[in-house]
Amino acid sequence: MDSAPASLTGAAASSGELSGRTVLVTGASAGIGRAIVERLANTGARVVAHHNSNADGARAAISSYPEGTAHLVRADLSQADGASTLWSDATAWAGRIDVAVLNAAVMPKVDFDASDEEWDAALDLALQVNTRSQLTLIRRAVAHFVDHGGGSIVGLSSWAAQRGAGNANLVGYSASKAATAAAIKTVARSFATQGVLAYLIAPGVVDTQMSASAGEDRGGRQAFLDTLTMREMVPPSEIAELVALLASGRTRHLTGATIDVNGASYIR
Repeated sequence: MDSAPASLTGAAASSGELSGRTVLVTGASAGIGRAIVERLANTGARVVAHHNSNADGARAAISSYPEGTAHLVRADLSQADGASTLWSDATAWAGRIDVAVLNAAVMPKVDFDASDEEWDAALDLALQVNTRSQLTLIRRAVAHFVDHGGGSIVGLSSWAAQRGAGNANLVGYSASKAATAAAIKTVARSFATQGVLAYLIAPGVVDTQMSASAGEDRGGRQAFLDTLTMREMVPPSEIAELVALLASGRTRHLTGATIDVNGASYIR
């Protein structure tokens, strides 16, 4: 029994475990989002890959998909109508979406002694992209899933939403992530009987450009690694493996759970 999660994840990747399912992945052009899209390529799933400015990265992420099984959608989630535009374009192509993976995020830095203008701009950006746009997508997804007999939301949270950020200049990021995490937990409790499942993955330090930016304030990459229990960042591929498992529909009773992936650097 101990090996079941690994075998299920492998099945999702290699034996068409996701055949017939359509998965929307936001922020698909780099980092965790790109790893997720690339991981789902051989599962039989159709994928809607969202990007904003990095179209080349998103195109590369779907390059191994069979023709007609992957679709790119551009939307700027920093704009008030970005999330609604994304959902409308995704459903126009897909018809039905079965899994929404909410990965897109920004990490603006702002010091507590910054000017009011700088403070407001950083918080507005974090809350718009990481919270308001996510809540719009969650709302659209819930309505869609209820109408179509169910579906799953996989939210990419952060250990910063649980323990606070390691640097005070990321207060807006941690607050925005915590708000979205609370919303996804609420969905899990409120819509389970209508077939809507909702999961949270809370990574620690994942080997992405976003983490590299955060590490600049912690003395550079090696100094950052030295603070981690395993002395290494989480590979994006491990997050992608977990998303493949959750998207398979084989873990219904994990709904509402927050799954920590941080190499024992933060244990609750």
